[in-house]
Amino acid sequence: MTTNAPTIWILVPLGFGILLLFVRNARAISALGGTLAVLLALLAQFIPIETALRFGEFSVKIDSSISILGRALLISPAEGSLLALIYAGSSLWFFGSLAAERSARVAPVGLMITALMVAALAVQPFLYAALFIEMAILISIPMLSSLYATPGKGIVRFLIYQTLAMPFILLAGWLLAGVEASPGDLALAAQSASVLGLGFAFLLAIFPLYNWIPMLMEESPPFTVGFLLWILPTITILFGAGFLDRYSWIRSSPQLISALQFAGLLMVTTGGLWAAFQRHFGRIMAYASIAETGFSILALSVDSRYGIPILFLLIPARALTLALWSLALNIIKENAETMRFSSTRGMLRNTPLAATGIVLATLSTGAFPLLASFPPRLALWENISRASSASAIWMGLGMAGFLVSAVRSLAVFAMADEFASWKPRENLPQMIMLGLGMIGLFILGLFPQTVQVFLAQLPLMFEHLGRWQSFYRFSQSSLCALPKDIGTICGSNTVS
Repeated sequence: MTTNAPTIWILVPLGFGILLLFVRNARAISALGGTLAVLLALLAQFIPIETALRFGEFSVKIDSSISILGRALLISPAEGSLLALIYAGSSLWFFGSLAAERSARVAPVGLMITALMVAALAVQPFLYAALFIEMAILISIPMLSSLYATPGKGIVRFLIYQTLAMPFILLAGWLLAGVEASPGDLALAAQSASVLGLGFAFLLAIFPLYNWIPMLMEESPPFTVGFLLWILPTITILFGAGFLDRYSWIRSSPQLISALQFAGLLMVTTGGLWAAFQRHFGRIMAYASIAETGFSILALSVDSRYGIPILFLLIPARALTLALWSLALNIIKENAETMRFSSTRGMLRNTPLAATGIVLATLSTGAFPLLASFPPRLALWENISRASSASAIWMGLGMAGFLVSAVRSLAVFAMADEFASWKPRENLPQMIMLGLGMIGLFILGLFPQTVQVFLAQLPLMFEHLGRWQSFYRFSQSSLCALPKDIGTICGSNTVS
């Protein structure tokens, strides 16, 4: 029997998401959506593409491509682990929607968005990826707003800014085709690079184009927004890395490396500093997601032998941190008038696990030791410091901002009246999900090699940026199959 990868990891979740829209039971939607995402992740990780598997007289082979309307969707064998990582990360939100009340649309629409973002990575020519990203953005709008309410400023700006990216990406693709035909035309190369930069600035919400994120966190359900702040920037960063890998003149440009470092530091520093002075928990998470994108951009600015593995190591930490944070915020929002400090004082006695989850997620974003984001942050910080001490100081300033924010959040949650009693209001599913999320933060922080099975082969999906694999040989049983720096952090140093 022969099938193809795009059918399994794009068309099936897309169709299943549409069918789930007709299911009325919220628990069934969450269970079915999460289970399918886990199955897709397991299939992607353990069933090789383009390799026939024999079961007695029965054999199965998954082809890598399919042609639709004259265009190809191609998922190479090296991208299997990436699919596993994407669907495993999405399953956190699909199962979590069981505990996040009034977030039933996350599983069905989330499956459709995930499928479209995978299609954006798979489509050939790559220029059409902008169309799939735009479709994902458009179908996300019903998750954020109600048909019976006027959309807020954050939703409108989100739609406008993300949509503005599409013409810039399409125009950049057209100009890049001209650069390939005339590689000596420096003026055309500069124009295409400028247009491409504008497109990604809108897509990734690079400073100062991220003002819609804090607004969106105030207006819409935090759990839903958290999913979008995970899936959209994560896939867009990988899409952008594909541009770097494809065009050598972009990859080798010192100006681009400086621009990436400047943009990344700007997002990390402003995100951390703004978060330190916020008095609204939703806005703090918004600035954390901005800083997370900044860390990923910074990873692209360092030596690709180190930057690409760090980029992939950032993905699971970001997924778990944002999933826990957004679920905890959703619970806080259900039990308080607003998410402002003035309305959430003493919430530690009413929602102890949610309050603890928010504090731990904030600490993790600030690279607090033992938590999920600590290993990749430390590796990135070390590599940035080699290039520039000033850059390392600015990055440290951004991370310190989140540590200050965590202390302020803890103080607000603990600031209860003297005679107030402990009355936990979290239900059983919420306690289970929050507990698992917090345990996961510590597991990823203490044992980052647990995600090695997903990350080991991922750099190979980039033909040029992933070349470090040919220079290093790692033990399959050791940490991460990552460069020496990260191996040391994770307790293993087996580079040979």
